[in-house]
Order: sequence, then structure tokens, then C-alpha cells
Amino acid sequence: MKTRKTSIKGTLMRELIADITSTHHLGESIQTGKYRMNPKEPPFIYKPKYHCEKVSLDHFSLEYLKKEEENSAYSILQLHGGGYIGPMKNAYRRFSINYQDKCDGSDVVTIDYRVAPEYPYPAALEDAFAAYLFMTEEKGYSPQKIIIAGDSAGGGLALALSMYLRDFQYPTPAGLVLMSPWADLTNSGQSYIDNFEIDPLFGNSTNNMLYNSSYIGDHDPKEPYISPVFGDFKNLPPMLIQVGTHEVLLSDSITIAQKAKQEGLKVKLSIYEGMFHVFQMSGEILPESRQAWEEIGKFYKAIHH
Repeated sequence: MKTRKTSIKGTLMRELIADITSTHHLGESIQTGKYRMNPKEPPFIYKPKYHCEKVSLDHFSLEYLKKEEENSAYSILQLHGGGYIGPMKNAYRRFSINYQDKCDGSDVVTIDYRVAPEYPYPAALEDAFAAYLFMTEEKGYSPQKIIIAGDSAGGGLALALSMYLRDFQYPTPAGLVLMSPWADLTNSGQSYIDNFEIDPLFGNSTNNMLYNSSYIGDHDPKEPYISPVFGDFKNLPPMLIQVGTHEVLLSDSITIAQKAKQEGLKVKLSIYEGMFHVFQMSGEILPESRQAWEEIGKFYKAIHH
């Protein structure tokens, strides 16, 4: 499904991002990943109705968001993006609030998994798996009441985790929300060529976190738990995939949807006209972002009701 014509705000936002990444020092830091590895952010303050508990596990920490004085049987495991080299940031704390608000007050677990180059594959997958066990075994959430959500690298990781759970006979979650998933670390899809000159964030340069990824380490980038587009899609959960037309990663989403449909899975691919990588971070600013979050809420309700 493609959305309607790009909004004026969406066009202006896309052009602003392109201008920053092409003409300013900050753009180079964003493209190479240096900015993501060392973000300068103030402490995040939640409104009183939200309660966030920080939990330390063996190799990483997570943040467990609940509504004050409410217990939900439903939960979302959020896996953040950042090219497998960036830590969890305030943007994902805002995402956790959006997920909770759009998904009937579901609890949200956001993990700050280990990242490369210090911790290459399979560290992120191991941490995501540990977080899933924390939710199912320690907190008692039924797998059929969990949605795994991720953007960019986190979207690829969400898909890899689902494959891992299936392969090792663990119950898989109720559904997946994949925002602009980076699921092909060989960067071999057609959109890496077709959209090279129009992607405002990763276009016009191979000097960015998509190329020569330190996450791969000594492994084959075609290993399914690294690049899920090369994996087996049998018996995976229903999926909602959101992506923009102006992304070099567009092919990743299209391939995921095609392979899922070939296996008879329930999958919805929404391609947003004129949108850039993880445009959902625009929150309420862009009509397209508002529409995407509403779509996530509808996906949640379709799975659970």
C-alpha cells in the first residue's frame, strides 16, 4: 500500500534533513554513526502518569514503562535502531510512550543492548533474547500478548529474534512492528541503487553506518540472524512494515513482505510517499507520522481483539 501525496511539512522536513547531512559537520557525524555512538542528551522526564523502572540484566539494561497504578497483560518489546553501533536514546523513550498510548496502555520494555564495534554479532541478538525471556519467564507475559517492535537495525533485530525463537522452539510473539527495517546488511537491494541520490539521510555517500558494518565482525553478512532477508520465513508472526519511498532501505521492506506472503503469513506493507528513514520520529509534527502511529494502534487491536 502506498499513501497519498506527500504533505508539505513532510517535503520540507525531508529537504531539511538532506541539507543538514550534505552541508554541515553534524551531517557527517550522523552518516558515519559518530553522533549516534555518543549522543548529548538531557535526562528524560516522564509525565506523572507514566512509571519507568530501570532494570539491569547480565550484559545490558532495560527500561520497563508502565502506567501508574495499572497492570497490563499486554506488552511491547522495543528494539531501538542506530546501525548496531548506537545506544538507546531519548527518541525511543518517546517511542515507548507512543506505543503505550496507541496500544491500549500496554507495558513497554525498551532495551539498551550491547553494540558494535566493542560488541559485534551476536551480542545484540543475545540481549534481545534475554529481554524476551525476562518478559515471558520473569514478568509472566504470555508470548501471544507480546509484540516485538523495532526501527532500522532494531527492525532487522526484531525479525532475527523471531526467527531465533522459532528455530529453537520458543513461543513466538503475537506480532511484529517493523519501521524501515535494516534486514539486509549486504545492502544488495535495488533501492540501494535507485534511491541513492534521493535518500536524505543515507544517500549520496557510502561513508555511513550501512556500509562496512562493524556489527558483522567475522561472520557472513548473509547469515539470517544478521540479515533476515536471507532467512526462512515459515511460521513467523503477523507483521506490520512501514517504510518511505525515499529510502535506500526500501528494498529490505519489500523483500520481507514478499517472502512473508510467499509463506502465507499475515503481513501489511505500508509505503509512505515521500518519506525518509524512520519518519515516525517526527511524532505529531508530520501527518504521515501521525498516520503511521494510528496504523500501529490498529495493527495492535487487530491482533489482540
